[in-house]
Amino acid sequence: MQLSKRLAAEVFGTFWLVLGGCGSAVLAANFSGPLHGLGIGFVGVSLAFGLTVLTMAFAIGHISGCHLNPAVSVGLTVAGRFPARDLLPYVVAQVLGAVLGAAVLALIASGKPGFDLVASGFASNGYGERSPGQYSLVAAFICEAVMTGFFLFVILGATDKRAPAGFAPIAIGLCLTLIHLVSIPVTNTSVNPARSTGPALFVGGAAVDQLWLFWVAPIVGAVVAGVLYPLIAEQRRGRSAELALD
Repeated sequence: MQLSKRLAAEVFGTFWLVLGGCGSAVLAANFSGPLHGLGIGFVGVSLAFGLTVLTMAFAIGHISGCHLNPAVSVGLTVAGRFPARDLLPYVVAQVLGAVLGAAVLALIASGKPGFDLVASGFASNGYGERSPGQYSLVAAFICEAVMTGFFLFVILGATDKRAPAGFAPIAIGLCLTLIHLVSIPVTNTSVNPARSTGPALFVGGAAVDQLWLFWVAPIVGAVVAGVLYPLIAEQRRGRSAELALD
């Protein structure tokens, strides 16, 4: 597949991730007035993020691999599953898609009378005072690094040639749902530098100041997973065919 087509798929997919995932948090998590009590809550937001990845994995996985996440692209490169020459273009495409998704979401959300984009937080990520549960910088860093590491590990395992064919999108989508169920109270869940960048640019201020953590921690976790998975899962050369099937 041509690089230009793969990049277009990454833009489209990351756009959907931000619009669907962050959109569920901004537009549907909580309601006031006549719809009070009908919001989907953080469980619904967790499921929404998982569904965006699951649906896009089926839609564009065969085109671009459906990374939608700079940390995923970095981890796959470290694991030898993705060519390093395509890493930067993928990251640029993912950030562009995230910003476009956040822009469309801002236009929709602003259609509600009294909506304040900055005051709402706009599904941005944060630590300390900007953490939903007031978690510290250290706690946020550990959470983001560990969660992204396990996300990458599941991606590498689910897409391994020895794994059951056709089920990878389900495993990956459910993994992202689980990650959100655990970590929304800590950082509002990133595990994706592009997803963090889109909303942060519209909120500005502290959201941008804290953005560094949501690039560094996920990439650190992804690199660790990219190193560990091949060490754990790859068969050593020279083993018999019978042993290789164990």
